[in-house]
Formats: sequence, structure tokens, C-alpha cells
Amino acid sequence: MTLKAKQYKSDTKPIWCPGCGHYGILNAITKAFAAAEIAPESVAVMSGIGCSSRLPAYVNSYGFHGVHGRALPMATGLKLARPDLSVVAVGGDGDGLSIGGNHFLHACRRNVDMVYILMDNQVYGMTKGQASPTSPAHWERGKLTPHGSGLSPFQPCALALAAGAGFIARGYGGDPNGLARMIYDGINYSGFAFVHVLSQCITFVPEQTDWKDKVHILDQPTACDDAVEAARRIHADDGFGKGVFYISERPCAAEAVGADSHPVQAREPLMV
Repeated sequence: MTLKAKQYKSDTKPIWCPGCGHYGILNAITKAFAAAEIAPESVAVMSGIGCSSRLPAYVNSYGFHGVHGRALPMATGLKLARPDLSVVAVGGDGDGLSIGGNHFLHACRRNVDMVYILMDNQVYGMTKGQASPTSPAHWERGKLTPHGSGLSPFQPCALALAAGAGFIARGYGGDPNGLARMIYDGINYSGFAFVHVLSQCITFVPEQTDWKDKVHILDQPTACDDAVEAARRIHADDGFGKGVFYISERPCAAEAVGADSHPVQAREPLMV
């Protein structure tokens, strides 16, 4: 039976603000699942805390809405225990790069076979508009940083490359079809696939309405397998290029330590 994207959407309606880029990401994820022909009961979507982390409730699959910054360790544990599942972790720039930053680095180097979608709107949206780790240094709308944070923003793709991720891409929430292809490729990649997604928050950063005009195809749209060249491309880009920067094959976590591929056996509950 051919699966369609709508079969991966739950009956729960998203409560994101009008104009939020996360709607496009939700559409892209469900399209990617349908293209990969993964049965809904074989998918698990894991998240932390934030506007983006509400996403598991909107997908017809297994899922877990966890605690702040902990989507990746939960997803890692699940994938190692249940390698038969397709595991996707989602989260925002605050969830993934601030409180969850250390988990992000180690998820990249562990290379567990899963996809991580970072939904980046460069602001803490759920807590009403504070500067995040990816906010421009001069951004002056945040109530806690009325004169700008003065801090250099993280470059998520550069961090992923330095930490050892083997699949690194950037997409745009306003291009769900193109983003779906990236997520599909990430699902089919054997290892940790990182997809950085520009997702505008026009409620707290209204100037992001310009993103649709700034986003462009990478100057070199074909992914490379050389880390040095990938680093050059990432740092030469203006932050709005979409495409796959880097694909490099290396052993997954279970393969690297010589573990078998059998799922962990459930134990009887401890009686106290």
C-alpha cells in the first residue's frame, strides 16, 4: 500500500502562531516519511521543550515530548535499544544549542543512526522573545538584550562538522518539498544526519519575513565528502544557502563498538 503524507499527521491541530515556519517543517517531515515508505508504527519522533518540540503530538507515530535539551540522549537511547525503529529528533535553536548543546556535540561524534532536525528561528519563541544561541549579536528586540547580546551566534552546521557528523544539510521551512528531500536523504543515510532548518518566527522577529527573499541554493549544490572543503563551504556561505554540505560514510555507533543489532530485551519490572 502506498502511504501518503496525510497518514502521518495526527488529529491534533498545531497551535503555532500564524506565519510560523514550523508548519512547513511538519509538512516536510510527513512527506519524507511517506516517500521513505516507513510505516507510522515504525517511526519515533523525540523532542525536548519549545515551540518546535510540540511536533511529536502532530505526527501519527510513536513519540516523546521530553525535557529541555534532552531530545538527543533520549533518541540515542531509543535507537540503540530499538534499532528496528526510524528515530527522528526535533528541537529548536535554544533547546538544541543552549541547554542541549553538549548533547548535540556528543550525538554528532557517537554517530547513532538517526536524524536530528534543528528548527532554527534565532529566538526563544515559547518564552516570548529572548535572544538564543543563533540570534544575531546586534538583535535588539529581545527584552533581556535591548541593545543586542554582543555575542557571536553559533553556526550550527559548522558545529556539527567539527563534532563529527557525517551528514550535514540546511533547509528552509518555506520550501517543504526541498526540505522533504533532505530529510528523506537523512533517513536513508547510515549514521547521524543533521538537518539545520531556517524556520521564521515572525511573531517575535518580524524582520524574518525577508528570509523568503534571502534563502538561495548553495553555490555548490553537490555535497562533498571532504571535511576541509565542507568547512570552507559552510563558512563561506551567508547562512541562507540551502542544500547538503557534507556526506561522509563512517561506522555507526553500534558497529564501531562491535555491538550486535538485536534490540535490548525487556526485563521484568522491579517489585519493591
